[in-house]
Amino acid sequence: MRQEKPKPRYLSYLLRLWESADGEEHLWRASLECPKTGDRHGFTTIEALFDFLRQETAEEASEIRTER
Repeated sequence: MRQEKPKPRYLSYLLRLWESADGEEHLWRASLECPKTGDRHGFTTIEALFDFLRQETAEEASEIRTER
């Protein structure tokens, strides 16, 4: 019996970064936009952006493992 190859994983986002001032503190903000759907996700910290990306890639990996 021939085994199907797993579909390659691919995520694409348009990343926007900008600096904003909160009093005397300068903070980096970010947004990601999915070019396929137009969905946007905003982030008040770079750490939140990375947390989102970690979660997205973990879910993708989990879906592929369960399809096999």
